[in-house]
Amino acid sequence: MTNIARKTRLPSSGAIVKRVSPVSPYVSALRQILADGEGKSVATFAFGELVGEVLKSRDSLWVMVRRPGAGGIALRAAYLGAPFECTCEKAQAKEAVRLRLDSVLGQHRILVATGGDALEHIRVTVQFTPSTPTLIPFLPRDLYPLDGDDDPLGAEGHVEAAQRGLNSGVLYFRIDKPAFGNVLYFQNLTAMNDYYRATKTSPDGAVGGLWPELGYLPPTPAQSGTPPSAPLQAGVEVTLSDAIVVFRHHAPPHERESARQFLQMLGEAYKLIALPQTEYRDWIERAERTLVDLDKAPEATIRHYGHRYVHPYTASEYPDSMVQVSVLAAVFDWGRWSGEAHPLEAELRAGLRRFYDPKLKALRRYSPNVGDDKDANAVDSWYLYHPMLNLARMALAGDKPSEKLFLECIDFGISAARHFDYKWPIQYDVTDFSVITATANDDRGQTDVGGLYAQIMLQAHELTADPRFLDEAKRAIDAAMGMRFNLNYQANLTAWGAAACMRLYRITNDVVYAEQSYVYLASFFHNCEIWESRLEHAVHYKNFLGATCLQDAPYMAIYECFDAFTAFAAYLDDSGPDLDPAVRMLVAEYCKYALDRAWYYYPDALPADILATENRNGHIDRKLSFPLEDLYPDGQCPGQVGQEIYGEGAALVFATRSFHTVEGAPFKIFCDHFIRGTERIGDRSLSIVLDGGETCQAALNFIRERRATLPGVQVVGAGGDVLRGTPQGTDRIDFNVPARGRLTITWNDEEHSA
Repeated sequence: MTNIARKTRLPSSGAIVKRVSPVSPYVSALRQILADGEGKSVATFAFGELVGEVLKSRDSLWVMVRRPGAGGIALRAAYLGAPFECTCEKAQAKEAVRLRLDSVLGQHRILVATGGDALEHIRVTVQFTPSTPTLIPFLPRDLYPLDGDDDPLGAEGHVEAAQRGLNSGVLYFRIDKPAFGNVLYFQNLTAMNDYYRATKTSPDGAVGGLWPELGYLPPTPAQSGTPPSAPLQAGVEVTLSDAIVVFRHHAPPHERESARQFLQMLGEAYKLIALPQTEYRDWIERAERTLVDLDKAPEATIRHYGHRYVHPYTASEYPDSMVQVSVLAAVFDWGRWSGEAHPLEAELRAGLRRFYDPKLKALRRYSPNVGDDKDANAVDSWYLYHPMLNLARMALAGDKPSEKLFLECIDFGISAARHFDYKWPIQYDVTDFSVITATANDDRGQTDVGGLYAQIMLQAHELTADPRFLDEAKRAIDAAMGMRFNLNYQANLTAWGAAACMRLYRITNDVVYAEQSYVYLASFFHNCEIWESRLEHAVHYKNFLGATCLQDAPYMAIYECFDAFTAFAAYLDDSGPDLDPAVRMLVAEYCKYALDRAWYYYPDALPADILATENRNGHIDRKLSFPLEDLYPDGQCPGQVGQEIYGEGAALVFATRSFHTVEGAPFKIFCDHFIRGTERIGDRSLSIVLDGGETCQAALNFIRERRATLPGVQVVGAGGDVLRGTPQGTDRIDFNVPARGRLTITWNDEEHSA
């Protein structure tokens, strides 16, 4: 981004004038305050190589952060619009400065905390107690980059990423001139729930701005001739802002290092916020109910050609290949996990060939008898490949029919990729590749399909050892380079792209692919909701660390949730010890919270009166253990898209990845982190290895097997500490354990006491 003021020579007179880009009065006011020295210094502090100062101006309190000789930022801690008194109070633990502001409005309390062990950061929390019922018509943005002379119009830089919709309140930018470095601004939106509820607002796209006026724009009621009158209550403290700003001295130009720094800095902010508690979810029982409903409920399946096919939604929509193969793969996984194939597996497999077009040598989306209301030749780009992904997963597990069908389809998939030069449109005609819909609302095609395609090529390479598949995977990943934070189209596809990159790295030993995985992950976590909403109906479910399903979607979707979970399991399998610790933590934490929040997609876990009564597809039946497609961070009615039968794989995937049978033991182990290693070290003892975040906690639960008695269990950490468990009746013992490291588990014949 160029300097906001540029000199231009006018040919008529030869005089030099300044052509100035438009700025708001708040930029001009800050510029004057700093230029004239009007701000009164209230406090100073230092952290790392940065220097902090608190300034009091006529209507605002500012926290300045400077790198001597290299510019800095001005962070508006409070805007009062009225005279106020500022008092320094005794700082509490971990605080650098604590201030009280008294005015006719009431009382503001400003808490400033800093850190700099690994990455320098500052946290500024603003709490406000109104003296009278108070309407908030407007509050300005809070972040301004500065040059070496404290001039916001002199700093040059670039915004890499800003908040999308109701995802995390994140802003990632760099200041190039002067060379201040990278800055990640994270607004902890969870802290402002009381403010949003009181003012009947939501933080939709609240963090962003136009250079040099950036940061958080607190949402306020829309103003009109008769504006809303939703006040903050007198005498009730609310948090107005909880801003965490993380700094890096160097701002690399290329996307891979920029993405890595984004993830590191986001990880630093993540470690500073209060994390929601998770709950134990019985995904085994949920999976068993789901299988019964899939088998017995007439709304779940339909018969064509003498075979059984899955409805995408309750008694709605034509069967399609993505749905059929996805459900089949989940049932297949369940059979391998339980030790006995489920009867549905054979039934669902029997009809697959009806989707195969022997002329094209490809799986079509629909079977030949699809209704005239559908374009039988139209296919979304990702829809061509996703059935192949699951066929290959089953093939690699030893399933020969899946391997045969997968390899019969592979050449057509390659032809499509080459035709589009590895840059796919939204939708095209499968018979001639003519484009039906080229781009989405943001003028981009399905930007992350190349990652899914690469994963499939790597599966084909593993099955056949044919080097052409490895070459195809490289071409697809190479074609996606340079998209930076515009890479994400659909969350699960982006996750599979990360997995493909890491797999490529393991095969080729080319570190560029490991680094490129960070670009996929940066785009994925940019689209996550790293906050817990309490808006409207959202009080009845959880959204923390959920990813919105598309780059511009207003909701989280169950299919994208559990498919990304599956992709991340593969990513961590291939990652190894050299994975960046912040990346490992964020990926593991996503999976941990997916196991918790996904429970609320099931309509029987929600109050009946909040479910959408008008559904885009089918209808909602709370008695059926199939998930809703959609949950909304702003608290809209869940289930507007419909009850997603092809999302039934969620329960089976979560159960088979998080519950572990111990041979000869009277219990199963549930862990909300992936267990990377196990070793049986005795008749009644074993060791396991977890590889989550170094500062994080994992749930490790022991669940009584049927017709068995739960024994006494002891868990010992790597340092020899005996961890304390919490009995839950006679059926379960819960432990909170370090999410990274080795644990030793022993048990005896004595029944544990509740």
